[in-house]
Amino acid sequence: MAITLEKKKPISLVKEKPGMQYIIAGLGWDEATINGVPVDCDVSVFLLGANGKLVSDEHFIFYNNLKSPDGAVAHTGDSRDGDGDGDDESIKIELSKIDAVVEYIYFAITIHESETRGHHFGNVENSFIKIRNGADNAVLCQYQLKESFDGQDSLIIASLSRNGGAWNVEALGQPFSGGLATLIELYQ
Repeated sequence: MAITLEKKKPISLVKEKPGMQYIIAGLGWDEATINGVPVDCDVSVFLLGANGKLVSDEHFIFYNNLKSPDGAVAHTGDSRDGDGDGDDESIKIELSKIDAVVEYIYFAITIHESETRGHHFGNVENSFIKIRNGADNAVLCQYQLKESFDGQDSLIIASLSRNGGAWNVEALGQPFSGGLATLIELYQ
């Protein structure tokens, strides 16, 4: 049975599934059309060092940079409208292959062209992240975003952090304004 994540309460992935080395982080949201244009959410991953900054520019994984330099993190591609059930965008992660300098993995959802289209998270419903075991696709933990975040267009939804030889997952649900550029500036 999947654990429902709560903000600021990390859980150990190793305790949930000992020996697990491959996970899939699936993010989703319900489709919406605002001002005549579909809301386009995008998932990104920031691979951060101990200082909380990107290890390098190539350690920012998104729709224009689909793989980390070590090959451990792979974005599966861009969904432009949130159509359908289940994950809209996914990130595959081989935990054992992640470069030793990476201490934190932050999952972000941003709204593409939010300012010009007048879109924000107040327009988006049923946003979630599900962490699944890559071996059998079983959901280990999940976080359903319940806040509206009206007027905000960027969100750090969850993180993975090293805990000795293991990884902890934590729901964050922290909103920002200014789109993807704001998050890049924050973590560069």
